[in-house]
Amino acid sequence: MAVARTRSVALVGVAGRTVEVEADVGNGLAGIHLIGLPDTALSEARDRVRSAMVNSNYPWPDARIIVSLFPASLPKRGSQFDLAIAVAILGAAGVVPAERIAEPFFLGELGLDGRIRAVRGVLPSVLGAAKHGDVTVVVPSANSAEAVLVPDVKVIPVADLRQLVEWLRRGDEPPRPEAEEYVEPPKTTSAPGVDLADVVGQPVARRALAVCAAGGHNLWMLGPPGTGKTMLAERLPTLLPDLELDHALEVTAIHSVAGVLPSNAPMMSRPPFVSPHHTATAAAIIGGGSTIVRPGAVSLAHRGVLFMDEAPEFPRHVLDALRQPLESGRVTVSRSAGSVTFPARFMLVLAANPCPCAQAEEQAETCKCSPTIRRRYLGRLSGPLLDRIDMKVTVARSSRRELLADRQFVESSKTVAERVLVARERAAKRLAGTQWRFNAEIPSSVLHADYRPSDAAMRPMTACLDAGTLTARGLDRVVRVAWTLADLADKDTPGQDETNTALSFWLGVS
Repeated sequence: MAVARTRSVALVGVAGRTVEVEADVGNGLAGIHLIGLPDTALSEARDRVRSAMVNSNYPWPDARIIVSLFPASLPKRGSQFDLAIAVAILGAAGVVPAERIAEPFFLGELGLDGRIRAVRGVLPSVLGAAKHGDVTVVVPSANSAEAVLVPDVKVIPVADLRQLVEWLRRGDEPPRPEAEEYVEPPKTTSAPGVDLADVVGQPVARRALAVCAAGGHNLWMLGPPGTGKTMLAERLPTLLPDLELDHALEVTAIHSVAGVLPSNAPMMSRPPFVSPHHTATAAAIIGGGSTIVRPGAVSLAHRGVLFMDEAPEFPRHVLDALRQPLESGRVTVSRSAGSVTFPARFMLVLAANPCPCAQAEEQAETCKCSPTIRRRYLGRLSGPLLDRIDMKVTVARSSRRELLADRQFVESSKTVAERVLVARERAAKRLAGTQWRFNAEIPSSVLHADYRPSDAAMRPMTACLDAGTLTARGLDRVVRVAWTLADLADKDTPGQDETNTALSFWLGVS
């Protein structure tokens, strides 16, 4: 009897932390003890591991077994440590060579019959293991397609405990599972089933959508029902280019931790689109949980679009909770056990009706809402939140003549997406050598130091700033939108036309 060591990974948010798993099989009262701040799911691993070993025809040591998870001060949660615990016990009992299990990382949950089941967060766990260089990671077969997305890591997919033990004894490659489970899948680049050409009669809103896609700006659409606000928001992702590799891995890791990663397409190469219901709680939007902290809608929409339809129907405290992630691009969830930080850099799209009865302003004779009710309804969107919205568009109802006339001007998502891609490439070239990739990310200090428009172009904005209709934060956002308009117009710097248009978008003047 001896001590055997192996390694696993604990997730803290979307970051993987290496955990050393030690098993000591020695003299004493027979039993197994887990130490190292395990949670309930991890404490139950002792029963799963024992049944899996016995049902796989491996002897359970009739001795005192102590399993230590180092670092002891780091809380360990979940069932992904089952496989590492079982391997460490097998190594300490002499069933497998202890030197063969010291270097690899083991991830997976054990079934009572010895099967190795899929677990959440395999991608960020493998990314955490990859920080140690050229490593080998043993994962469940069902998670292999997700694990192989990480470069320079040797992934060993296993289906059950017996297969793993035989590989550790022989030292050769284990038999691979079915090819479709192991071969790296293609990226999810298929086009969605919606198109911007479906929206007719809203030329200003369509242009605002293209500007948002090109610069990563936030948008607020105000108008009665049936004018196309939801249709416009749903078509915004079709204008966005595919995610770059580092962004795709980041987005995929968040969805893996949340347990919502599609099994048939583990690499998320398209920007996500998240549309929570207005009854969602603050924890569902921002992230949270009583024991295991999960990412919320703002993190699931990272590098994509967060659409909040019927925005005034959301609780005000939920809407105001968006203010911090809109500025910093991340959200920190604090609980008694510690704090977890998730990335949350997204485009926010709000849609709202003008009043509770949702009648158009030009049909005021049918609207029963008083001016006080209207102000109270839209007042649920606080001033500080709207100050973080780059563009405000009024979406009015279109007449039959306007709908017919606009059909000849509509463009498909593919056509607009090509212009958006060119504009983003211009912005990326201008921002080369910095950590920012599009205009909405440029901080205020750098914006006014290196990318300030000419005095003539700034004159309308400074006039609004002096009049009090524009805040300092609003000034920064107008300048960023002006740069995006210049990129779309293939200009080297925004002129007065771009700044006037950006200012009208910020003020909500269509």
